[in-house]
Amino acid sequence: MSRYRTSRRRSDAAERPRRTLSVRSRILAAILAATAIGLAAAGVASYLVQRERVLSAVDDELMHTVPELRAIAAGKTSAEAPTTVEGVLRVAMQQIIPDANEGVLGFIDDAPALVPAVSMPFHMEKDSAFMKRIVAEADATHVVRGTARSALGTLRYVIVPVRVAGDSKAGLYVAAYDLDARLGSVAQSFQTYILVALAALVLVGAVFWFVAGRLLAPIRLLREAAAAKTGADLSDRIVVNGHDDISELTRTINGMFDRLESAFTGQRRLIDDVGHELKTPLTIIRGHLELLDTRNVDELNVTRALAIDELDRMSTLVSEISLLAESRAPHFVDLALVDMGELTEAVSAKAVALDPERDWRTVAPTGTRASVDARRITQAWLQLAGNAAKYSSPSAQITIGGAVVPSRTGDWLHLSVTDVGPGIPQEAQERIFERFGRLESSRGAEGSGLGLSIVSAIAEAHDGTVLLSSAVGEGSTFTIRIPLRDTVRSADEPLEAGGGEHPW
Repeated sequence: MSRYRTSRRRSDAAERPRRTLSVRSRILAAILAATAIGLAAAGVASYLVQRERVLSAVDDELMHTVPELRAIAAGKTSAEAPTTVEGVLRVAMQQIIPDANEGVLGFIDDAPALVPAVSMPFHMEKDSAFMKRIVAEADATHVVRGTARSALGTLRYVIVPVRVAGDSKAGLYVAAYDLDARLGSVAQSFQTYILVALAALVLVGAVFWFVAGRLLAPIRLLREAAAAKTGADLSDRIVVNGHDDISELTRTINGMFDRLESAFTGQRRLIDDVGHELKTPLTIIRGHLELLDTRNVDELNVTRALAIDELDRMSTLVSEISLLAESRAPHFVDLALVDMGELTEAVSAKAVALDPERDWRTVAPTGTRASVDARRITQAWLQLAGNAAKYSSPSAQITIGGAVVPSRTGDWLHLSVTDVGPGIPQEAQERIFERFGRLESSRGAEGSGLGLSIVSAIAEAHDGTVLLSSAVGEGSTFTIRIPLRDTVRSADEPLEAGGGEHPW
């Protein structure tokens, strides 16, 4: 027993759906992810552009030193030109003022010799490793530019060789920028951008969470309403506000509830009606069997015949109910191009067999072919003819006719049965099309009360309807009205393949 319970609990746990993030949370996550990617891409791109701009400005300032040194060596910045390397470097130290993040140093014969008299943010001569690198990279004929990681930080530098005719000494003018300090403002701006972007993400998330909650509230109501619906109560509907997609979905769900309510109501009514209709023959059979005298052969034969008749009636009832259920299936009708004149004549000939003594009339259309299921149309038409013969006097005339009726929306095919009978009261004309619906005057007549329901189902399967025109004491006309879409009203067009054999 315990093993069964354990297995059952495991099965229930396996069948229970795992909780996942709500649609609201998933949409918010997607929005925040997309926004974060966009902000990150914009921030990184802006940072790289600003950084490149700063580096380009540093290179321009470093390279601007070269023409300044040439001007000093040529004597363009003083009364006379310096005659020694040391003189050129001294004038340069005096006239070229270092920037806030720049350091300057003069070399004579590969040794640091001169520095400006002004205060500098850093002194390159204090980093021996960097000094060795400067000496190693120096070129007596070319300007050298580079970047180095040193104890002083990341330095972007330029080495300008200084030579003076008549002086055997070799000089170097070295200017370097502290890139860490120079790029500090860019990094600080990027950090500020990150904080602003995070604040923007929080704001976007909060706003979207609120807006999404308002927009998705109808979906939550739909879920709650759908979960609360049972077969016992389908009357409540969801309030529709607005004209957006969610509102349209709500209207669609309400329409679905309407159809479900109608289906459940019809199902309950059908079950009640079927139970009532089956109860009568079963009661009759049971009553006769209980009172049956098995020693009386004649009574046995009568009871047997009665039981078979009642069972046949129940079988017919079940068949008609199955037919109504099948009428909603897509394969219920098999459409084909049919000559309606020939079909009318064929149905009329079969109707005569229902009551050969009656005055039957036929009005057949000529030159009209329609896409219909001849077998189903014949079934519905004969049902109407049988009703007319059953409920009218033996001397009453019955007319079976077909006609094409034009309208604004296109041509319609009318297949009718007209009788000169008692007619149908106005208040009963809708009820007789309901399942098991009958006139009070016909309660004793044979039939299940499903005939007109079957006719309506066949008409609806052809995208048509059943019309009724009746007056008490004058007679009735039942008309199957079918649209003539995809039909050809020409006598020259051949019928469907099959050697002209009638499908009815």
